[in-house]
Parts: sequence; C-alpha cells; structure tokens
Amino acid sequence: MKILVIRFSSMGDIIYTTPVVRCLKKQLPGAEVHFLTKAAFKYIYDNNPYVDKLLLLKQTLAETIADLKAENYDYIIDLHNNLRTALIKLNVHAKSSTYKKQRIRKWLSLKFNLRLVPPVHLVERYMQAVTFLGVKNDEQPIDYYIKTDHKLSKLLPPSHQTNYAVFIIGATHFTKRMPNEKIVAICKGLNLPVVLLGGNDVKANGDEIASKTSNVYNACGITTLDESVFLVSKASSVIGFDTGLTHIAEAFDKPIASIWGGTVPELLGVQPYKVKEILVAGIELPCRPCSKFGLEKCPLGHFKCMNDMPVAPIIDFANNEAASQTDKFSPDKN
Repeated sequence: MKILVIRFSSMGDIIYTTPVVRCLKKQLPGAEVHFLTKAAFKYIYDNNPYVDKLLLLKQTLAETIADLKAENYDYIIDLHNNLRTALIKLNVHAKSSTYKKQRIRKWLSLKFNLRLVPPVHLVERYMQAVTFLGVKNDEQPIDYYIKTDHKLSKLLPPSHQTNYAVFIIGATHFTKRMPNEKIVAICKGLNLPVVLLGGNDVKANGDEIASKTSNVYNACGITTLDESVFLVSKASSVIGFDTGLTHIAEAFDKPIASIWGGTVPELLGVQPYKVKEILVAGIELPCRPCSKFGLEKCPLGHFKCMNDMPVAPIIDFANNEAASQTDKFSPDKN
C-alpha cells in the first residue's frame, strides 16, 4: 500500500500532521508513506522515521503532479484542502480522503463572535481523514526529530546552561505578541534564568528585554531553528505565544504556558496537545478573537488582549513547574 499525505503549510499545522503519519506507518503493516509539503517546511519531517519519502512542491504544480503520477499511489490523504490539492487529486488517479476545514463555521464564529466550532484539536480532525483505513489515534504527542546533537555549552552562557526557562517571544503577527514591558515583568518574576528565542525580527525586542532584566539571555536571531528546538528540548519550562516553535515544544512534553492575544486556540484547534502540564493564558473580551491568524495591529487600538493580560498566573505556573522539576531531581529525593 502506497499513501501520500499532503500539507503545504504552515509550521504549526504541519507539526500536527505527525501523529497521522506515525499512525499510518505503525498501524498499516508494509505501508509506504510519503509526505508532500513546501520546501520551506521540509525540516519538520527531516529525520522522521515514519516517512519513507519526503516530496517538495516544484516551481509549477504541473511538475509536482507529474512526479506524483509516477509514484502510483493507492491513497491520497489531503490534510490541506485547497485548490492546489483538489487539482492534485483530480490528476493523480488514487482514492482520496480530505480533512474538513469547516470554513463557514470558522468565518461565522470569527465575524459574529459565535461558538460554532467545537474545541476539537486539529490532530483529531486530521485523524478523521484516515479512519476509513482503520487507523486510530494512538493518543501520543506530536513528533519532532532534532537533526544534530548540539551542546548547551556552545549555545548558552554558563549562567543559563542548567535549569533554565525558555520564552519564545517571536510570532508572525503583532497581535500574537506581548508588549516588551509585559515580557520584562514576567521575566523579572521568574526564579530561573530565561532564554529568549525568536527570529531576527524580534532580536531588537530581545535586546531591550535583556537590558531591563538580570536573568535573561537573548538568543533571538542567533540560534538556528534546529538549535532553538534543541534549547526548548532541554528547558525546564516553556513560555510562548501562538507560533510554530511553541507548538513544536509540545513534542518534548515540557510544561508550557501558552499565551494567546488576538487569536484563540479553540477556533483553530491548536491548544497544546498531549502535554501533561499546561497553562493556556488569555482573557475574555467581546472583541476577541479579532482574526484567525493574527494582525499587524489591534483593530480597535487598545490591544487589551495583551495589555490587560495578568502576568501573575504565568509567573506562578513557570515557578511552580521549576520547583517541581528541581524537587524531582534533587539528590535528597533519589
């Protein structure tokens, strides 16, 4: 049996396809599983043992379709559900099953602040596309395989190489990120050294935050994505916004404080998945959510969803988890 799974973007959406691929490979003896995505997201499936072949979108869809036809697939599992995947299914003659996006319900929920989308996780929605093959959710976390065995001593100063918290301050859109002063307040309240992670776009933010705190090391724009994931995997706890790296952190079952501003996890089904210790932080407002994926500015100008966010629960969560980890590995307890 030869199966093609498709998801083109984005980081968070693709990381939640990994349980589907794992279940297909493990529950269908002898199945050959391929995955098609954009080149920009190939790193998510690098080293993944459950994918037999990773395929990347070519410059033209016609080139991609020609490659797919040559593979002679038995089934196509479409977890993206857009015009391009429809054309692929039309031209590649294989049985197919498609993830249902619930576009109208999501639009109505966003436009009129209704609760029309059940808070079912995206993984569960994806899994519905493979039930016809007799595949069931194994109820395990997402998968992410780090490419290189990095060394903390090469990535962090000595003060931050053991028992540190990661704060992921990057996110694609402004309304997903806290103002710097709120991040500073959280970092000052933490009992651990803090490593800031994000891209070049938030490096200046990280510099400002680090300049106002004594326990922060700014690694934004310095570490590669693989190095950043490695740092997350070794952290005592993780704080982050609605962004891909925060979702990837779920693969390592770290305590996660997931902070939500103008977006809400229930609408997209991307609340932390199969993580034992989580805090989902967000405040109820009549204007929230203002978008599905975030905006460049607050539509109403007040940005209350982040400005009014209480920091004490986030600080308490991270400190309690840090104390729990320290107690667990204390010599007196072993």
